[in-house]
Amino acid sequence: MTTASSPPLVLCISGHDPGGGAGLQADIEAVGAQGAHALGVITALTVQDTRNVRRVEPVAIDIFADQLELLLADSRIAAIKLGLLGSTAQVPVILDAIARCRVPVVLDPVLRAGGGGTLAADATARAIADRLLPAATIATPNADEARRLSGEPTPAAAAARLLATGCEQLLITGGDEATTEVENRWYHRDGREILFRWPRLPQGFHGAGCTLASALAARLALGEAMNVALDRAQRYVHTCLERALQPGRGRAIPGRWPR
Repeated sequence: MTTASSPPLVLCISGHDPGGGAGLQADIEAVGAQGAHALGVITALTVQDTRNVRRVEPVAIDIFADQLELLLADSRIAAIKLGLLGSTAQVPVILDAIARCRVPVVLDPVLRAGGGGTLAADATARAIADRLLPAATIATPNADEARRLSGEPTPAAAAARLLATGCEQLLITGGDEATTEVENRWYHRDGREILFRWPRLPQGFHGAGCTLASALAARLALGEAMNVALDRAQRYVHTCLERALQPGRGRAIPGRWPR
């Protein structure tokens, strides 16, 4: 009798979006499309559609912690992707998991929905900046999230402040900025910087950030170097946006699988 082989496992700690544009469903699809396998622990349930988020309800801390404990005991994790945080009470549990796994950690600090709805209170944003950022291998905030987390007005100043927390690397994305092209800026703690430019597509999207962070985590789980993983994850996301779906009356969502 032979034992089935398993692809690399990415532990995705994220919220649930009933419309499938963002959150854990985005993680599962993006990770799977890279050839890895997603394990999922839900931080929060949401009431939302493709236009905006109406309500966020954190998962009870005992259920959250117990599920995470079982997964860590049962599976060999190759990378961790962190998305929407349900409550600050989840932070110590997440930090314990990071310390135990000792694998690359991709942090997508979700603070606001694409439609403008707030997803993280000020206390949660502070917990992300003060406690989770120092534990991350790379964080992928959009420009607005970087400004809110750092209190700085420009990407360069925000990066300097956030890297000073102990985070090793940042990719500050510019999908929702008013620029002709999408400008994603990578910063390393050692002073290196790279500017990535991508053609700007005409419509607005919901779930692009989740897709990018999850794809990046999967590429790292597959053993790719960061520069290769960053390039391939961004190329994948741009392709997903080119084949976007329109499941509702609001923003389009990434087409994470070929049609």
